[in-house]
Amino acid sequence: MDYSKYEHLVIEIKDGIAMLTINRPETLNSTNFRLHYELSKVWLDIAEDDDIRVAVITGAGRAFSAGGDFEVVEKSIDNLDVVSQTMKEARDIVHNMINCNKPIISAINGVAVGAGLAVALMADISIASEKAKFTDGHTRLGVAAGDHAAAIWPLLVGMAKAKYYLLTCDMLDATEAERIGLISMVVPHDELMPKAMEVATKLANGAQQAIRWTKLSLNQWLRNAAATSFDYSLALEMLGFFGKDVGEGLASLQERRSPAFPSTKGRQNT
Repeated sequence: MDYSKYEHLVIEIKDGIAMLTINRPETLNSTNFRLHYELSKVWLDIAEDDDIRVAVITGAGRAFSAGGDFEVVEKSIDNLDVVSQTMKEARDIVHNMINCNKPIISAINGVAVGAGLAVALMADISIASEKAKFTDGHTRLGVAAGDHAAAIWPLLVGMAKAKYYLLTCDMLDATEAERIGLISMVVPHDELMPKAMEVATKLANGAQQAIRWTKLSLNQWLRNAAATSFDYSLALEMLGFFGKDVGEGLASLQERRSPAFPSTKGRQNT
């Protein structure tokens, strides 16, 4: 398998373990158009590569991924072609991670937002540094929580917590994320990669058919959710890029101020 085609993912394979590093540290590993595309495709290559038994994904530098690049958001507004492509890739990220027959471990080394959060939480095992922080971020931008949230948050933390954090976009630290069940475990920062590799090695040396079939069986829960609420939520997220709020959401994030969404000033249709 030729992984040199990936520009923003560094992929190294050793002893059956693929180490994937999201590599845009100068932007806190935000997802530009190319990275978003690569995150939608790489799981297909992982699944087909006989040299890989487990995949571990982390971020370069001090972030896992700070979410969508501002340029991507700006070019998505009122642009059907861009939104259609983004929607396809966002759907593929979730479905291809669910359907990948190899276990995926996320080693969450810092902030995880938006599409980065989708990858972090759609992994089969999520291990976070005590420095990690989490927020979905969509409603803060002015669009519905699509990406992955409707598929997995209620299963992980229950509907009450899912609604609270997805509606408010409040930030969670790693300790609280572990407490409510959003992630598998939290460890001291300097123990993150050793722990991720310890778990990866255990899986790589285990009974491969049994491990893969167990993952695929458990992911039937996610397939059922993804077939209904996830696809619906993703469509509504993309519809938001043709509304009035997203422009103000983007501007307020760029200017680091509180938003004044147009939708707060008049009656809204739902």
